[in-house]
Amino acid sequence: MNRYLLLCIAISVLFITSCTKQESIKSKTNEEPMSERFEFFPLDMNLRTPLSPEEEEIIIHKGTEWAFRGAYTDLEEEGTYYCKWCDSPLYSSTSKFHSGCGWPSFDEELPFAVTRHPDPDGSRTEIVCSTCEGHLGHVFLGERFTEKDTRHCVNSISLVFRSGPPVAQAVFAGGCFWGVEYLFEQKEGVYSAVSGYTGGKTENPSYQDVLTHTTGHLEAVRILYNPQIISYEELARFFFEIHDPTQTNGQGPDIGNQYLSAVFYRSRHEFDVAVKLVGLLEEKGLSIATTLRPASTFYVAEQYHQDYYLKSGGVPYCHAYTKRF
Repeated sequence: MNRYLLLCIAISVLFITSCTKQESIKSKTNEEPMSERFEFFPLDMNLRTPLSPEEEEIIIHKGTEWAFRGAYTDLEEEGTYYCKWCDSPLYSSTSKFHSGCGWPSFDEELPFAVTRHPDPDGSRTEIVCSTCEGHLGHVFLGERFTEKDTRHCVNSISLVFRSGPPVAQAVFAGGCFWGVEYLFEQKEGVYSAVSGYTGGKTENPSYQDVLTHTTGHLEAVRILYNPQIISYEELARFFFEIHDPTQTNGQGPDIGNQYLSAVFYRSRHEFDVAVKLVGLLEEKGLSIATTLRPASTFYVAEQYHQDYYLKSGGVPYCHAYTKRF
């Protein structure tokens, strides 16, 4: 009897160990496709602003402009400071202050706009644009200039100032752009949603060109929004909830490669958000067909496609909100 009990215990232990190992293997197997399926690519050079030799020296080669000579050192107008190289919003004028250092100073960046790296000199922390990695300057802590106790010391030449609140952009493709545009325009914090074509190889494609299925373009929507009111993640979540991200051949009755589901990311943050959301949906049992693609040139569609449902008085035929998160 004792031998029989020992044998049963041994078999039980082996069974549990086997199950644990299989669960571990299964877990790893589930993780591997995610990392293999999505690969991050930096912002395409064609989407960056051409730079002068002086701008290249600072933005690409990490130089420093002369103190007190920058155009924005003493600027006090209300508005937003954008990256010179990729036009992403970086700082609001509300975070700008006079530090007396000779360069524009800010005590806070816009959400996910600026990335910090240890400087090669080992004593400072470099700050770069999170979208294009263009050099901005350095960040210093503990100086007590403001309540945030932070000073972003930025080269004026790395910036472009515009009046008004920040304007960021996001691009999503989820089938016929009429419905995607219509629903995004109703979101608080969204300035506008524009229908267009992106992701293909043909320059300046027309709607008729795209319909041939040979240009590679998807019908997409470019959203301009205020990152201080609505985040990129909120927009991406909404995108996954207004179309069927599991359909592989189009969207609803619209079949064809121009109707595929895709997120066109500009930065590592946008890429990471999209990967996270796909993972959350797949954990819920959905098989997500949405692809993640690096941003490419966006061509605005013909005027008759813009605000289609507002003009026609209709409503989307294959887009509607479905809570998924």
